[in-house]
Amino acid sequence: MRAMVAISLSKVQETAPALVNLYKSAGVSLTKHGLDGLRAAVYLVVDYSGSMKPYYKDGSVQALADRVLGLSAHLDDDGTVPVVFFSTDVDAETEIALADHEGRIERIVAGLGHMGKTAYHLAMDAVIDHYLDSGTAEPALVVFQTDGGPINKLAAERYLCKAARLPLFWQFIGFGDPGSKQFDFLRKLDELAVPGKRTVDNAGFFHAGQDPRKVSDAELYDRLVGEFPQWLVAARAQGIVREPAAR
Repeated sequence: MRAMVAISLSKVQETAPALVNLYKSAGVSLTKHGLDGLRAAVYLVVDYSGSMKPYYKDGSVQALADRVLGLSAHLDDDGTVPVVFFSTDVDAETEIALADHEGRIERIVAGLGHMGKTAYHLAMDAVIDHYLDSGTAEPALVVFQTDGGPINKLAAERYLCKAARLPLFWQFIGFGDPGSKQFDFLRKLDELAVPGKRTVDNAGFFHAGQDPRKVSDAELYDRLVGEFPQWLVAARAQGIVREPAAR
């Protein structure tokens, strides 16, 4: 029996026709990584620091949100992705939905104030709270976009290590100059010792470059879900993620 997707192609065609190709592309990547039929919550965390302004202006953030929605439709049946905007603090906690995705990022940002600095740990805290409050037993994939390192590195590292005991996988994605020293911290975070610092390897990092929209859908999805299967195996072995019930 073929594994069922959370939201069918016909439903996507009906509610978000512009996302059909993304949905199909995400499905190919999930199958390739042995994840078809998996149920998981999907979160999006986006950087709202001052240096991000051009990426809001040129549609890169909206494009990422659309791609994450296309992926989420395979994994989660509610058709929405919780989104956290962060800078020095958490600027907004809201959601994007299949039925209302076009121009959604612009509408959210129109209501936000000053673009601050970059503090990861408060955004991580907001995701953890939302996940625990949701009461779900499914694991979660958190797509965490940023264009630089955090102002408080120690806090970010501590949160990541503590969160390793929860069924959350953090996939960091960098926007900007791949050669920038700003991303050294994320590379380090990706390599934190297991089990020395954390129970399982609960984070991945990849760089989408200075024009993230140029990364093909297929490549982006492969990078977004590439490390998720290994984490699932390790997290199930540790009892962090429940074994899926036989369908």
